[in-house]
Amino acid sequence: MEEKSAVKRTPKKITKEAKMTPAGGRTDPYRKFNFVVELDGIATTGFISVEGIETLTDVIHYREGNEIAALRKLPGLHKFTNITLKRGVTANRELWEWRKTVLDGRTERKNGSIVVLGESREQVMRINFRDAWPCRWKVGALDSMESDVLIEELELVVERLELD
Repeated sequence: MEEKSAVKRTPKKITKEAKMTPAGGRTDPYRKFNFVVELDGIATTGFISVEGIETLTDVIHYREGNEIAALRKLPGLHKFTNITLKRGVTANRELWEWRKTVLDGRTERKNGSIVVLGESREQVMRINFRDAWPCRWKVGALDSMESDVLIEELELVVERLELD
């Protein structure tokens, strides 16, 4: 047996210039606590969380008859997941009244935005949703042994999401 000589690789040295970020070139990620929710016709109050901002596309598997074992993947229907808004329960009943329109059979669709704010409270990103309506309203558990804030949740069906 013939032995092959192993090539010893030495790690590349990283220069001081490569380690340093150029002045003014640093991009910090946005903080997740700094946001505002806007809803058409509803005086929004402070929401403590927003969940479910997501887009999906179905994958269609397709194979032509004359291809041996090749499977093609094509984009199918686009989907937008439901968005859940959470806030502390107050005397403001506007979210419940909106949900009640669906329960009464006269669904009102609204447009809205989730606005992400920078450290100085300026808008850095806007996620617009279209034709939303509430499919679920929930109040958190009541418990006489806890002193937490009572939380109201509103789940919105959205037909479209756009990043602005």
